[in-house]
Amino acid sequence: MRIRSLTFATAITLVVAACGSDAGPNSTDGAPDSTQAAPEAVQLSYSLEPGSTMTYEVDMDQSIQMDIEGDPTALAEAGDEDFPATMDIRMTGISTFTHSVADGPEPGTFEITITGDFSDLEFSGTIDGEDITSGDDPAIPDDFSAMEPVETTIIVDEQGNIIPSEEGGMGEEFFGDLGGLGGLDMLGSLGSAAGSPGQFVGPPLTDEEVTVGDTWSETVEVPTLPDSDPIVTTVDSEVVASEDLDGIPVFVIETKTSTSAIDFDFAEMIIGFMTAFLPEDASDEEIAEMEAMTEELRFAFSVDPSDAAMTTWFDADAGLSRQADVTTDSHVVMDIAMPDETTGELVELAMDMTIDSNLVYRLVDEGGDGA
Repeated sequence: MRIRSLTFATAITLVVAACGSDAGPNSTDGAPDSTQAAPEAVQLSYSLEPGSTMTYEVDMDQSIQMDIEGDPTALAEAGDEDFPATMDIRMTGISTFTHSVADGPEPGTFEITITGDFSDLEFSGTIDGEDITSGDDPAIPDDFSAMEPVETTIIVDEQGNIIPSEEGGMGEEFFGDLGGLGGLDMLGSLGSAAGSPGQFVGPPLTDEEVTVGDTWSETVEVPTLPDSDPIVTTVDSEVVASEDLDGIPVFVIETKTSTSAIDFDFAEMIIGFMTAFLPEDASDEEIAEMEAMTEELRFAFSVDPSDAAMTTWFDADAGLSRQADVTTDSHVVMDIAMPDETTGELVELAMDMTIDSNLVYRLVDEGGDGA
């Protein structure tokens, strides 16, 4: 089994993260004391200083179950070993992610570059029915967990709202190289949203003063493909407690994120791409072959309607999240019939994937020089 198999699974995981996830109940370290008076209401905001850094330790526990019917080689680059037909694995471990703050493109916005790696992940479960474990197990190479480091840049304002890029939507970054089905690694480009380890830590905050018991909501629409409905996400937050975390007063904020169902069919766009490269002097036979293939071509991708749960321990005085617990549960389905880039023959597969994830962030260092 080559490392690329896990790389693709991670890419799909990030896609689901970008799209939102089903979430189970999430607990906090201590319920609010009903006998204690609520603290004075304050306006919450993130204190983001250009040149500063925040380093989070991220405890990751993620399970992936995947089944493929059809030809799994459609998910492998030319010359690679076959992609697995079944996967039931669990990835656990602690990684470190650093957030470096710089000035954003507009006043009141900040550019945050998030970097981290997965060098300490451990693996267990089965791939194509074969048991796997980290360490000396020959089923997994020693560097199986040496996936590419995460590095992503996002723009936020003082309330933690993500500012869309100027390009908007998914654009060319999403489609990548459509020359072959191996281009499915392009799906990893969506990994900078909730549920991915490389995300902004903490919920969007209201510009009103709040204390324990106060709630606020926000709805975000993310453009997708031309002539397609946007992804609609509703974010509901509530301050549920005021307590001490390691001796520091914090507000405990519970946030639920609900995302609409996501359905894409890239077939029409891919057909247009293929047709554009048909030679002008193509024979009637070549034209007939192209028409027959385009009638059968499919590239459908869907994610179920979903929720995500996050509990944040927010330091109002310092203007940052000192701890956050994110729980997600997602279901992705793909239905593909695409020509093999080598043989030209139609390759079909149906993929069903479920991903359960829990990420716990703990602030371990604050820097003032951006180093």
